[in-house]
Amino acid sequence: MPTNPTTTGSLLTALCPDLRAALTRVDYTADGLVDALGPDVHAALGRSEPVPVRRAARDAGELGTLIRLLLLGDALPEPDVAAALAPVRVDDAVAAGLLTRDGDEVSAALDLRPLDAGHGNRWILSDLDDSMRRRTLTEEHVLGVGHASLSLLRATPTEPVGTVLDLGTGCGVQAVHAAAYADKITATDVNPRALWLAQATAELNELEIELLEGSWFEPVAGRRFDQIVANPPFVVGPARIEHTYRDSGLALDGASELVIGQAAGLLAPGGTAAMLAAWVHVEGQDWRQRVSSWLPEHGVDAWVVQRDVADPGLYVGTWLRDAGLDPRDPEAQERAARWLDAFEAADVAGIGFGFVYLRAIDGPTELLAEDLTHGFDDPLGAEVGDYFARSAWLRAVAADENLAWRSRFAPSPATALERVYLPGEDGWAEQVARLHRGDGPRWQHEVDETTVALVAGMRADGLPLYELIELLALADGAEQVTPEFAAQALGVVAGLVRHGLIRPV
Repeated sequence: MPTNPTTTGSLLTALCPDLRAALTRVDYTADGLVDALGPDVHAALGRSEPVPVRRAARDAGELGTLIRLLLLGDALPEPDVAAALAPVRVDDAVAAGLLTRDGDEVSAALDLRPLDAGHGNRWILSDLDDSMRRRTLTEEHVLGVGHASLSLLRATPTEPVGTVLDLGTGCGVQAVHAAAYADKITATDVNPRALWLAQATAELNELEIELLEGSWFEPVAGRRFDQIVANPPFVVGPARIEHTYRDSGLALDGASELVIGQAAGLLAPGGTAAMLAAWVHVEGQDWRQRVSSWLPEHGVDAWVVQRDVADPGLYVGTWLRDAGLDPRDPEAQERAARWLDAFEAADVAGIGFGFVYLRAIDGPTELLAEDLTHGFDDPLGAEVGDYFARSAWLRAVAADENLAWRSRFAPSPATALERVYLPGEDGWAEQVARLHRGDGPRWQHEVDETTVALVAGMRADGLPLYELIELLALADGAEQVTPEFAAQALGVVAGLVRHGLIRPV
């Protein structure tokens, strides 16, 4: 591992044009890997199973050499590596910190892998992890494209914007992704080694990214951005730093509190933040109130999505393995004991994890914090813009209910009515009726027969909402719409609009 990022960083950056030419020549790309390995073996690569990949790579020529070198961590004969990396000279790659030499064999000193996040192939440089070979990660380890990074990529909105801030950029994967939709990208990190690798990643992909060193938001104080993306060191635990990519030095969920609380102050009007975060579940407290307390009182529309809640023991074991430790080893057991002691002292019953979205608005802060723990396939990022647009419409309705009453509505194309029946004494007995959205986050709302009838009557060229309500009241034997009935109906409509099951037209 290089000890002088400044020196090796300039050498690695200088190497990038020839390295890009080599990778392109042998088709070391996301599609090229799938074509060479086949879908089954490529899936084995994702599962960190080297043997099937190594066997397939033997018949893949120079591309196979790079797969073994860069993805499996194999030591290979120098002539084979030189041929696969031409026009890169092996001596130059060793001096730049990309490779190491041991006698007549050459190994990778960095992880270099292709990625297609939906906007074409990119290459990402990072430190070697323990996915294919057992390694103990150092404090300054720069994480590559992990599961959290990929989940944030899929959960980030990609509507065109002017400026993007990638807070805690690490190897630069989120910044590289932002190049597909932003005019200017700024990326920060407290770790100089991370900035070295992010700079090389940018150069390798022929991208221009402003890279700034510093803690949290300090490097960009006073600036405003159209979008903020953050995968901060949000791991919940004692106030310590064992690995900069995951540990903040703040106790429990202090890192998420800091980022969520301060991000809104750096958003331009109408700007959006998309962040990964974690929060503790404390005995006797609602996690939603905890997250709500982190937000400013004014200027934010917040959507918090909890994707999972982990038991403290499972959580600690997962992150020990993430650092390359075996939870059975005495040292790891000691760390686990201290970690769980800290949780017990704070009455932590679980650790929630998910996405936090913020939209800068002119008005009091609003928050919807909800569980979204069921499975869905569509990227969440595509939903964010629509969610905030629906939320803005609902704010307008709150200011003037007549807007809703005058509006016409239609079910979204993916909305379906489901009825669940169970055997009863007289045959099938209906247990529940649900409106189910079949795309995006796949929300479901249990509904009564009045709501079923209301939505059935909604058409783009149909009646305004209030006239539909009047017809329902008449069908129910009422002479007129009571204030209570109207308020209840408006509340149901607002909930269906918020989750995109129906839409104003």
